[in-house]
Amino acid sequence: MLRSLLPPPGVVRAVRRGGFALLGLLNLAWGGWAVAAPRHFFATFPGGGLHWTAAYPPYNQHLIVDLGATMLTLAVLLLGAAVADRPVVSWLTGLATAVFGTLHFGFHALHGGQMGTADRVLSLLSLVGGALLPPALAATHHLEESA
Repeated sequence: MLRSLLPPPGVVRAVRRGGFALLGLLNLAWGGWAVAAPRHFFATFPGGGLHWTAAYPPYNQHLIVDLGATMLTLAVLLLGAAVADRPVVSWLTGLATAVFGTLHFGFHALHGGQMGTADRVLSLLSLVGGALLPPALAATHHLEESA
């Protein structure tokens, strides 16, 4: 009965690979932006009129470039998981990004900086997604095995 409720393995695989690829491309863009233009990144991240990073002054070029390097590292892991599509690679990526994402979320949950309520809620929701989505994508390998 449960088997009939699961999407076909090809759909599960496409969602997993697409999810890892999307997260990888986001981290690639953000990391490249932070490394190439740290002051602009600090002042305007995540864009769209929001200024989440600037809510934690003062500006520190070293910190922003290090954040960019971290995001580029995450991009390599996430894109590698999308390309390889192997359970061990997906789980390693999911767990590594969950460690970063959980610690990152924890800091921001305890420290609101100078954000307003709406920005803080949006920021925390995005951080929860960053911590939970990669391991959830890795877990979809189990759905394929069950199909």
